[in-house]
Amino acid sequence: MKDFVANDRLLQRRADFPVLDQLVHGKPLVYLDNAATSQKPRAVIEALRHYYEHDNSNVHRGIHELSQRATEGYENARAKVAKFLGAAKAEEIVFTRGTTEAINLVAQTWGLENLQRGDVILLTEMEHHSNIVPWQLLARRTGAELKFVPVQEDYQLDVEAAEKLLGDRVKLFSFTHISNVLGAVNPVARLCQKARELGVVTLVDAAQSAGHRPVNVQELGCDFLAFSGHKACGPTGQGALYGRKELLEAMPPWQGGGEMISRVDFQESRWAEVPHKFEAGTPNIAGAIGLGVALDYLEEVGREAIRVHDEALCQYAWERMSQLEGVMLLGPSPEKADHAGVISFFLDDVHAHDVVTLADQSGIALRGGHHCAQPLMRKLGRPATARASFYFYNTTQEVDRLVEVLKEIRAYFLR
Repeated sequence: MKDFVANDRLLQRRADFPVLDQLVHGKPLVYLDNAATSQKPRAVIEALRHYYEHDNSNVHRGIHELSQRATEGYENARAKVAKFLGAAKAEEIVFTRGTTEAINLVAQTWGLENLQRGDVILLTEMEHHSNIVPWQLLARRTGAELKFVPVQEDYQLDVEAAEKLLGDRVKLFSFTHISNVLGAVNPVARLCQKARELGVVTLVDAAQSAGHRPVNVQELGCDFLAFSGHKACGPTGQGALYGRKELLEAMPPWQGGGEMISRVDFQESRWAEVPHKFEAGTPNIAGAIGLGVALDYLEEVGREAIRVHDEALCQYAWERMSQLEGVMLLGPSPEKADHAGVISFFLDDVHAHDVVTLADQSGIALRGGHHCAQPLMRKLGRPATARASFYFYNTTQEVDRLVEVLKEIRAYFLR
């Protein structure tokens, strides 16, 4: 087994996460459900508290002091997101509730304006429902067709097939950076470059990558990118959409109301400049400010250091779990492919929900089910799997505890 070299500086960060210091069912919490949501450091929790205790007010157009503070905090957070993603301008960042809303925004604005019968929307077989259903809804309205890049037997995307499918009829290619089921990391820059050569607009689902590794939209070459703050140490209900400014400016607004207008008359209205054109109503001000603090925190920790830790811990877990009798792992081998800190597995014929329930009794938080990827799960021949997903505050000792508990669960069902 390859030795795991712990980054002591990263592991010291565990103390920043108060939720990790507790007992669950009388056992120390082992939180291995980071692909669903990450935990929040004290800095983010304190930022939310400070906003509501000192600065709570509505943003923009307010003259009084509290409104100006709130506006400054909100727009500073937008600038932080732009820097975090390598965007050229802060105006290229639209605040959303998360990845799901961001993808729906693009589908219902850019999609309705640019797609028609006969056009093709290209997706992959490893997509989360949030990157399938919005395009299904759009296809019904426009007559466009959905096509899917296959997942190969080695659990990786068939990149050559993707490049062949990017033909004349494809207008949009929307795909995940990292599979939330397989942990497979897709070659985003290569795919975006091929799409750009053919005039195909790209959208990258970065829900599983933005908080776990460096992500730079200019280096990736994508047209749109969406991520959720709650998977990157930020608050729930807050995420962002990156879009190239010229695309955002050409898109119609999605929702109507306050904030997204420059002038309203009885019969017609004029829209605000981007990004405000897409932010109707009072936004999640505290959430945006909290997200900005979370991104500052991740930059301080070091995203490249996080990537190295996640991948090394995943490889350690993969090697230990693959030695367990009755356990089958789904996904490309970390030794042979770029693999993020996500491992889906099943244990003999024990249902995933039973595995997760019994693990919970030992204080281990896993995820069980189809992981909002039912088409992929059907292709793999499994209605559900258990899933362990890691972050920089997880340790080899926690992996060892998971392995021991899986042995206990198997023994329980074989007795």
